[in-house]
Amino acid sequence: MTFPILEDKVAIVTGAAMGMGKETAKLFAEAKAKVVIADFNEEKGNETVNEIKEAGGEAAFVKVDVSKSEQVQAMVKFAADTYGKLDVAVNNAALTPDDKPAAEFDEDYWDRLISVDLTGTALCLKYELQQMEKQGNGGSIINISSVSGFRPQPKNIAYVAAKHGVVGMTKVAALEYGSQNIRVNSVAPGAIDTPMLRGALEQFNLTEEEYAPQLSLLNRFGQPREIAQASLWLASDASSYVTGTTIHADAGYTSR
Repeated sequence: MTFPILEDKVAIVTGAAMGMGKETAKLFAEAKAKVVIADFNEEKGNETVNEIKEAGGEAAFVKVDVSKSEQVQAMVKFAADTYGKLDVAVNNAALTPDDKPAAEFDEDYWDRLISVDLTGTALCLKYELQQMEKQGNGGSIINISSVSGFRPQPKNIAYVAAKHGVVGMTKVAALEYGSQNIRVNSVAPGAIDTPMLRGALEQFNLTEEEYAPQLSLLNRFGQPREIAQASLWLASDASSYVTGTTIHADAGYTSR
C-alpha cells in the first residue's frame, strides 16, 4: 500500500532513525502523511528526514529520549506546532533485548530497558492521547510489541516483561478512548531483519539459515517494510473498526 491513504494526516514515529521505525516513517511519507521522525540518534534521524524529502515527502526531526516525560511532551508539542495537529502515532522506540537468565539478570540494564520499552511507550501513549483528546477528531495509535509479548524466549526477562506490558496498556487505552474515536492497537513483529537482530545473530554466532526456520513458518526473516505495512493499515481509515487488538506479523511463529 503506497497510495495516499494518509493524505492530510500528521504522524509521529518514535525510534525512526533506523530499522522498523525508519521504514515505517518512509512508508507513511509515501502514503502522504507529514511525519515527525522522533529518535535519540540525531544524525541517523536527520538522515531519515533527508531520505523522505529527497523522495518528495514531508518530514521533520525531533530529538527525544522517550523515557523522559518532559522530552515526550516536547515531542508531541513539536508535532502539533510544526504541522498543526496529531492524527497518528507509532510508538516503536525500544532497546535491544537482554541476554541473561532470570536468576542473573543485569539490574542496571533492567532499569534502562524498562524505562524505554515500557515506561517510554506509556509516556508516549499518555501525551499522544492528551493531544488527540484535545483536538476532538479521533486518531490512531500503534504500539510496537513483539512475539516476546506472547511467546517468551529465555534469557530476556526484561524485554519479555516490557512487551507483555505494551500489549496490556494497548488494551486499557483502547477501552478508555474508543468512545472518542481514538483507536489504539499494537503490532507484534517476529524475527525482522534489523540491525538489532543482526547484532543478536553475531552475539550468539548464528546464521539466518540456521535460525530463521526456528522463528518463521516461511523460513526467512521478515523485512522492516513488512512490519511498516501492518502499521500503515492500522494508521489508515481502512482499519476504522479495529481497536484494542494486536496484529501478529511473525510468519506464524506464535501460532504453533
